[in-house]
Amino acid sequence: MSKELYIYNNPLQEDLDHILTSTKGIWEELRGKRIFITGGTGFFGCWFLESFAWANDRLNLNASVLVLTRDEETFKKKAPHLTNHPSISFHTGDVRSFDFPAGNFDYIIHAAASLSPGLSGEDSLQIFDIILEGTRHTLEFGKQCGMKKFLLISSGAVYGKQPPEVRLLTEDYQGAPDPTDRHSAYGEGKRAAELLTILSAGQYGFEAKIARCFAFVGPYLKLDSHWAIGNFIRDGLNKGPLVVKSDGTACRSYLYAADLMIFLWTILFQGKSCRPYNVGSDSEINIRSLAELVSAVFKIKKAIVVSGNPVSVNNVDRYVPSLKRAQEELHLKQEVDLQNAVARTIKFIKLKESNR
Repeated sequence: MSKELYIYNNPLQEDLDHILTSTKGIWEELRGKRIFITGGTGFFGCWFLESFAWANDRLNLNASVLVLTRDEETFKKKAPHLTNHPSISFHTGDVRSFDFPAGNFDYIIHAAASLSPGLSGEDSLQIFDIILEGTRHTLEFGKQCGMKKFLLISSGAVYGKQPPEVRLLTEDYQGAPDPTDRHSAYGEGKRAAELLTILSAGQYGFEAKIARCFAFVGPYLKLDSHWAIGNFIRDGLNKGPLVVKSDGTACRSYLYAADLMIFLWTILFQGKSCRPYNVGSDSEINIRSLAELVSAVFKIKKAIVVSGNPVSVNNVDRYVPSLKRAQEELHLKQEVDLQNAVARTIKFIKLKESNR
């Protein structure tokens, strides 16, 4: 795909211009360099590739990305404009065992298993292994390829269950997942991956950047998984009621994908080494109100069905980060409000469906 075709026929142009405008000045160190990305074909990965290609073309950086994937052919169907982009190529393999590609890579973005897949307890050993052994193997590759900076996409799950009296989770909160609960495998895996990354940085001398990511919305988000906001959008597109699979009191916050990329690229280039940063929104909303917001964006009011049993006020589930560290040290903040984020996501999905 030519540079001109990518720039002028991209339905995400407004978002990509927003990313580039908000990150101007940080891309110069990427000029002529190579990036290796794991997890490059998922939600995070697609946005990394979209924003990289946009900046690379607009700024004439002459940089390139090599993407680790287990199934390039499936990704070609999902995003042919990215697979055909001249600065993006693919390397087939499993994150735990891939053959090391030749050449030097100054940057590695480790985004494999970036979002909890909601595996059952029976699958917990597999997800823990993917996170830990995938991180170990990718760090070994970084040692061989001359890596200068390593961005680990970690998770707010490292904090464990958020107590009701804690309004916003800060990076120095000392909570942790319950190690006796099989469903803690994702959070414990990310905790171990952070420690492994920091130990490796101390031994090998690269800069380790850690992004603890929370909840997000935007184009490329799966609509058939366990994330409430994606399910509500799916329900609305299917003209059915929006089904709340709980009592609706759980509190979450959502950052739009374009803002997510501003956070992550800034952390990669300018974040302090071995210092984690929360990535997300600090504007909380309960799940029932979220369903109402999504319904309002569709303009034709959708019915809302609450199917869960009520929980006590003292047992309300919360998952909301503090962004104070990212705001004060890196001048990062949420730019796109939630209603606009949902509207942009729905617009993208409808446009994609109409072009099939």
